[in-house]
Amino acid sequence: MARTFLGPLSLSGLLLTGCAAPASGPPLSPDDTVRAATRLLTDHCLTARGLTPPRPGRHPGTDAQEERLTDALFGAGPAELSLKLPTGYSVRAHTDGCLASAQRTLYGDQRRWFQVSTVVNNLKPEAAYRETSLASVRARHRTEVADWRRLREHALVRATDLLTHQRQQQQKETQ
Repeated sequence: MARTFLGPLSLSGLLLTGCAAPASGPPLSPDDTVRAATRLLTDHCLTARGLTPPRPGRHPGTDAQEERLTDALFGAGPAELSLKLPTGYSVRAHTDGCLASAQRTLYGDQRRWFQVSTVVNNLKPEAAYRETSLASVRARHRTEVADWRRLREHALVRATDLLTHQRQQQQKETQ
């Protein structure tokens, strides 16, 4: 029996953690840079749809409002992306929704990012499932790991540019 997890739901934490680019101070780590840009993009997308982006400590709306927000953020209907892992789990994601739009903007190829990030994020469980070393599983997935690194670097460059532009806009507004 295959188990199904909604991939984008695992990313909801990054949208709710309050990760944003600091006005000054130490630079963000690469992970935090991509998270901040993802949040910025999803916030803009949700706002454009007339929705308030989720924040920690906010009071939930009605069931209908929460469903509308969830559908706008993560997509609605049947998931268009799906990958069955060697462990038997299936991971699914949408190509619509604000998170998908942010991923396309940052990574360039949302479908490939979904595939490689799902594989790379599940290397350890695969090694345990196969009862083999992590190194051998990484070797088996060297193409996915290389693509993950390439797409991640692309996202980091795009995220840095986006956050730099945002800071410049904020500075102009305060002058």
